[in-house]
Amino acid sequence: MYADGSLTHTHVSTMDRECVSLLPAVCEVLAGSGRSLPDDTSLEKLLDWFTGLTKNGGSLLEACPCLLDFISAVVSNTASDPGVLSFTLKLTGLVAATEKGFKMLQESSLLDLVFNLQRWQEAGLWEDPCLRIGWIQGLNNLLLHPKALSFFVQSDFIEPLLQLQTDASLFVASAANQLLAHILIFFQPVSSAGCNGLDKKEEDDGRSQTSIHTAVVLTISQYLKESLVPKENKQLHQSLQILKLLALLLTQAGPPLRDKLLQTVSDPLEELVAAGCSQLTLPLMDVILAAYSRDTDERAPDQRVTRLLSSMLNINKPSGLIHAAAAFLRRGHRDTVHTARAVRILLLPLDIIAGQTLLGTNTTDEHLSSMLEQLKGKTSCISLICVCLTNTPQVTLMPSDVLPCPPDLIVTAVLSLLRICSGVSSSTGCSEVCRNVIGSGKVQKCALEALTALNSSPGVKEKINDVFAVLIKYLDDPDSDPTVLHKSYQALVKWSVRTDLSLITDQLRQDLDEVVKKRVCDMHWEVRDSTVEFLGHLEECDVSEALLGGCCTTHLLKEALQDTESYVRASAVSALAKTLAHSWQQGAALGQEEGEIVSRLLEILSQDTEGFSRRAVVQYFIAWFSSSPSHSPQLSVATSCTSLLMQCVPSVLSQGSADLDWEVKVHTLELVELLMDEAFLGHRRYKKTSDTHPSHPYGVVSNQAFTLHTHTGQHTDGVESDLAGVLNNLVELGVISALLSGLVDCDRPVGLRACRLLITLRETVADDAVGVSCELPDRGWGLEIRKILGLKKSAGAREADIAGKRSFNDDSEDRSALKDGVTDGVVVGVCEALRSLGLDERLDVLTQSSDHVHNSPLSLLQDILTASAAHTRPDAQAGEEVIVDCY
Repeated sequence: MYADGSLTHTHVSTMDRECVSLLPAVCEVLAGSGRSLPDDTSLEKLLDWFTGLTKNGGSLLEACPCLLDFISAVVSNTASDPGVLSFTLKLTGLVAATEKGFKMLQESSLLDLVFNLQRWQEAGLWEDPCLRIGWIQGLNNLLLHPKALSFFVQSDFIEPLLQLQTDASLFVASAANQLLAHILIFFQPVSSAGCNGLDKKEEDDGRSQTSIHTAVVLTISQYLKESLVPKENKQLHQSLQILKLLALLLTQAGPPLRDKLLQTVSDPLEELVAAGCSQLTLPLMDVILAAYSRDTDERAPDQRVTRLLSSMLNINKPSGLIHAAAAFLRRGHRDTVHTARAVRILLLPLDIIAGQTLLGTNTTDEHLSSMLEQLKGKTSCISLICVCLTNTPQVTLMPSDVLPCPPDLIVTAVLSLLRICSGVSSSTGCSEVCRNVIGSGKVQKCALEALTALNSSPGVKEKINDVFAVLIKYLDDPDSDPTVLHKSYQALVKWSVRTDLSLITDQLRQDLDEVVKKRVCDMHWEVRDSTVEFLGHLEECDVSEALLGGCCTTHLLKEALQDTESYVRASAVSALAKTLAHSWQQGAALGQEEGEIVSRLLEILSQDTEGFSRRAVVQYFIAWFSSSPSHSPQLSVATSCTSLLMQCVPSVLSQGSADLDWEVKVHTLELVELLMDEAFLGHRRYKKTSDTHPSHPYGVVSNQAFTLHTHTGQHTDGVESDLAGVLNNLVELGVISALLSGLVDCDRPVGLRACRLLITLRETVADDAVGVSCELPDRGWGLEIRKILGLKKSAGAREADIAGKRSFNDDSEDRSALKDGVTDGVVVGVCEALRSLGLDERLDVLTQSSDHVHNSPLSLLQDILTASAAHTRPDAQAGEEVIVDCY
């Protein structure tokens, strides 16, 4: 470091240099009390900064020499705040992560002092889980080189770490687990093949590390062997933690270590399997399958592992048995023997309740009696049936040699179960079991989800009428839960798409038509919403006409636009876009009903109080524009459809860009981009920006509701020769106003997208459209843009290029604006404005995260100092709140 505290390392930024200059004062504050912190997470954020510095290749002690004194001061004072002590232990580990830092800490005798377990216990601080976490994570930070491993072993830290693995605090136990896995895996010896170039010292160091690691493995393996099987119920937590550790190790360890571990723990694992403890079924399967997966990937399965797996698929307790079978199938193994066994186990509950003899008429499953007994209890019955149903679709996709019955018989069984649930029982299964699922919403939902997925099973298309009959009954049942109805609709859509609809009877079509008309007027808004969504999905999949026949979809959806619930209105808008997409693509003339729909949509955009509906409206126009034939502003309008669309565009852009909902504004800019794409199609300087857009920096943006289609057109020459005309048309449509409004919007996703589009526009038009101008309103975003342009003028830009003239058009709109107190705007040249807005600089700011300045390490350090100063001011009022800008 230089005398002024700046760093010699070139990778350290200016902000880091400022941070380093403040660090001694911050260390003094933390070492002094630790109570003058802006918030509870300040120390973690400070540690994040230090971690970042070490990852950049810097030495913490060289960059920040004050840290050595800070560590010494904190750990020497057992009265230090536990949070600061924990932070200091983690920080010490970071410093010692390099051999150079490790050596400096050893030479100053700090390493032994910091991690002296007995000292913290005698001081009564070890009882605080905060300190235990700091001790573990500090060791985890430093264990990155052989000297650190030697220190760990020589300090006899293995035993206390093993004890912490079953700590009462789950956070401490998990951290201890991770550290044990790190030690075993990080330091496992590498193959010596190809290492003939090593010198004698490197060979000696390697042998020494291998020897130390072997001793560690032996100690840990012995602990695992002795502690894996619980002696009593209260030790189940210990077994659970050990199984988690084993699964982690077997997944990541190399063959020598994995073989050693398996050799050590195979006997206690067999004992655990035999005990049949249901709480340990899934973690046990995780361990067995971790070993089994690695073996089947690299070589023939280990006989010990195969034996354990077979035992797990033959345990006596039905709940553990079915969970073990499901876990095996989820891994995707194709071991014929075990797969066939798992399939039979998973189908057994369905076989019992539906009475469909899924497992064959001439076989008796050895677990039938125990499973039947378990199914007689309502809670256990519902649980087992749901596990069975969740895995049923995967079962039907298995090879025929592991299936005990054809997939269509499984579909029949699921349909029987659905009938039983609704109280229409025709099952030959056990009546005592059937009673447990009648009216069970949980089983109904699981069965409907299974039925939905079963549509892709081989040989099930002939079941279409049976499937439709059951689903329509559910839709017509007044007692059906709204979620059950929603899942019934989903199943109908899936089966409609994957099946020959000519197989469906006319009576079923009529029944469906009637039930949809009834449900679209249901008293529950969730049901109305699901019905409207269903209609949209049918249109999207192009099966509405074939399925619903006489049901007037457009009319029903138009009525739904008036719904009192915003979700339903939004779903109706989306469904209408899917319904009318075919007409748009053909450029068909619009009838009176379509015209009324457009009027209602514009009304929703301007007046609806809910953002969902307004977002859907803008997306509707995006879909319309994307689906219609070429409709570039400079081309003649060919149809009434495109004519009406282009008439609506200015209103949509004006309303959408002024919306209070940031997602509406982003969607509006999507429409702006489509208009630009169409207008400049084929222009040599125009480069689309949509492919480079990152995801929105905040908020959850709904998936694009409609598929966008790339337009084709033949107006390249016209664009090249008449850029001014193209740009002028975009001005008239409101594209430029929407972009300028978005540029100064308070929501960053809006500003970012607008800025990128404006840069694209600037690069495209250059100085080829100098004569084009647009008007800036004398309020809102117009004032913001004028302010930016005014700053540019004062900085020396040519004032003459930004016209100052006022423009009045004595039409009704202007008179209305004046009546409302809105003064006339200023007209500016578009090209000059694009050059004068500082778009590149603005883009740099917008692309940085919103916390770039305020949520920085520098701000954090300043906050700590500010908080400390406020607390120590002699004139500070008791209880006075300290306002800080801590991220």
